[in-house]
Amino acid sequence: MRLVIDTSKVTFTVGRDVQPRTDQNGVQRVERNTNIPMWSVQLVAMDDGGAEVINVTVAAPQPPKVAIGSLVTPVELQAIPWAQNGRNGVAFRASEIKAVAGSKSGSAASAS
Repeated sequence: MRLVIDTSKVTFTVGRDVQPRTDQNGVQRVERNTNIPMWSVQLVAMDDGGAEVINVTVAAPQPPKVAIGSLVTPVELQAIPWAQNGRNGVAFRASEIKAVAGSKSGSAASAS
């Protein structure tokens, strides 16, 4: 079951540099059916109720081109519930992370 999240009222900001998604041996994970490398993007999700930090997995040949502090849109963001060895949680996955048009990543507005 795919649980796609409505992100229309949420603002997403990149929290840290994109990281390869690795297994316990430090080897980058790949998508099962395609062998495309997987990447982890830390996002700060903010809405009227506050903010939450989430890690979103994206499968892409190259890491998403996003910078810390830039506004982004996760495309087809999914919540994937999991349970393993008595632990459980929610994993997040998106088909793509797009920079928001006009977002000036990492630069401060200059005052005159």
